[in-house]
Amino acid sequence: MSTLADLPDSVLLEIFAYLPVRDRIRISRVCHRWKRLVDDRWLWRHVDLTLYTMRPKVMWHLLRRYMASRLHSLRMGGYLFSGSQAPQLSPALMRALGQKCPNLKRLCLHVADLSMVPITSLPCTLRTLELHSCEISMAWLLKEQDPTVLPLLECIVLDRVPAFRDEHLQGLTRFRALRSLVLGGTYRVTETGLDAGLQELSYLQRLEVLGCTLSADSTLLAISRHLRDIRKIRLTVRGLSASGLSLIEGMPALESLCLLGPLITPEMPSASEIVSSCLAMPKLRVLELQGLGWEGQEAEKILCKGLPHCVVIVRACLKESMDWWM
Repeated sequence: MSTLADLPDSVLLEIFAYLPVRDRIRISRVCHRWKRLVDDRWLWRHVDLTLYTMRPKVMWHLLRRYMASRLHSLRMGGYLFSGSQAPQLSPALMRALGQKCPNLKRLCLHVADLSMVPITSLPCTLRTLELHSCEISMAWLLKEQDPTVLPLLECIVLDRVPAFRDEHLQGLTRFRALRSLVLGGTYRVTETGLDAGLQELSYLQRLEVLGCTLSADSTLLAISRHLRDIRKIRLTVRGLSASGLSLIEGMPALESLCLLGPLITPEMPSASEIVSSCLAMPKLRVLELQGLGWEGQEAEKILCKGLPHCVVIVRACLKESMDWWM
């Protein structure tokens, strides 16, 4: 009977990759072979620290001993609701990430108080920045700020960031490489602000608007006016009508359209009306409908039969999608 000792290094590394960081470090004490594997660069490319309330001393040790130049993506929690004695993310730590982790491309920050962290301290190598339930300084995303900050940033996710509002949307133009924008629960963004912001961000190729107070029709109107090169649209169906969906007919580059429930209104277009609009989108290849209750129903058959050139995905709302309404 085979044991763990009989497995090749490559298989053990795959197994170790599923372990939380704390357990990875613990198993390095089992034997010399496992210590060598835990020290392998491949194992530290993607690190998730959101499971822990971590003392600064431990974080600095991980940074110096294990992550450094190996790190490609990092998820961290800031413990915003853990009390005043909990460790907070500091400008010094952000600068150290930039200096010691030259290959860091993706940074996801959860429940963090960043109000005292200047955006200039973030690693300049970032291509993706995700902010989930974070407090940020009002100056972070103002248009007048230094346009050379985060010169490689291609994607920004703003999920339940209370400070984000209309003027910040226009300020995103300072990130000249930006091509993907995700807005989740940004309740201070208005329809007027979205229209003005997308006019400035006409080069976006992916836009997601989820769980906001904006209606789907107003969002699609702004997209049709300003984002002619858009390739992927993902939005909740609140306030979606057949006439609103028809606004993006003829979009020359649109390849993927995702509509998320469960907030269905009487004006919600039927499956046949969705087919009609999608047939007028010349490059559409993926249509995804989540949480509309259509899976296994006649509507799903109509969509699949009417759009043979598309991958049609009809399914219940995924857990991460449900978060937008919690």
